[in-house]
Amino acid sequence: MLSRIIGASFRLFLVAIVLQIAVFEPLGLKISFVPSVIVTVGLIWLYTNRGGIKTIIWTDMLQTIFMLLAVFITVKSIMSALDLNWIEVVKTVKDSNYSQIFFFDDFANNPRNFFKMFFGGAFIAITMTGLDQDMMQKNLSCKTLYESQKNVFWLGVMLIVVNLFFLSLGALLYLFAAKINFPIPEQTDYLYPKLAIGGYLGVFTGIAFVIGLTASAYSSADSALTALTTSFSIDILGIEKKPEKDQVKIRKLVHIGMSLALIVVIILFKVINNSNVVESLFDAAKYTYGPLLGFYFAGLFTKIQVKDKYIPIVAILAPVLSYIINYTSAEYLGYQFGFELIILNGLLTVIGMWIVSKKREDKILEGI
Repeated sequence: MLSRIIGASFRLFLVAIVLQIAVFEPLGLKISFVPSVIVTVGLIWLYTNRGGIKTIIWTDMLQTIFMLLAVFITVKSIMSALDLNWIEVVKTVKDSNYSQIFFFDDFANNPRNFFKMFFGGAFIAITMTGLDQDMMQKNLSCKTLYESQKNVFWLGVMLIVVNLFFLSLGALLYLFAAKINFPIPEQTDYLYPKLAIGGYLGVFTGIAFVIGLTASAYSSADSALTALTTSFSIDILGIEKKPEKDQVKIRKLVHIGMSLALIVVIILFKVINNSNVVESLFDAAKYTYGPLLGFYFAGLFTKIQVKDKYIPIVAILAPVLSYIINYTSAEYLGYQFGFELIILNGLLTVIGMWIVSKKREDKILEGI
């Protein structure tokens, strides 16, 4: 639940920034960041509250189309500005400093070392995609195992293509900024909006950017908000045992509560953030998805049984210990964790589950 809130909040943070840069500032409206956040989350709350899951299905489809269309238009605009064709674009990105994929140097101090990225990234993918109900629901709804496997395969292929397209866009943005001597913002999240909305790539690109970015963030946030509302209502509050009239009232209150939680997290992120959103998102994933990885591993490969009351304790202590180990290692041992921190986090979760397992508890009670 925490991981979904953080992930959706980080994405909506970008939308709030764009609202300020693209809408409020040009209109001369002196609106601070907090009202921008409230408006952003409020819009999602309105259409998810009124339309439910049907609205999300339709908006997700439209949002995905707009997001990819915005990227395509931006790339075409940069190509025109730099007077490049598609073959020259590929060559330009390939020959630039931004095309390096694998880093094999300095295993201890480089968080982007290949082995850290490969193994840690594999487990990040397992947790953020394979263990995400929203991501995997379409696979679970397939009629046969073969259809599910085929769906997973083609999803992977499509993700590789789309990610390469997005990475190429990032490289082109930096190359274009260097070409026109545009200063790179200290917080790199602002580079794309400032170039697109500032008129450097044409008015149409600015409009496409606003629509595309909003679509990409909303497509994640609306499903997250609905899933969080359902999960909290059923798993925590147990509303299925209450009268139908009370269920509707509770769901609406939880929906409002989750919307407020998103607003608070976005504002906190604005206060403490000192890096770009993508990096911060994956940093958070190392801690919030680690316990999920541990619980999944323990359930699949071990016979550990834990009383439900201990689960929250383990889920909190494992990330806290991971943070302490990460900080101590960087400061005193000269080793910097990368994505592999999620593996450590999951391992600590499994150890915690073993410590508070029912069999060990029974043995301790027998000894007493």
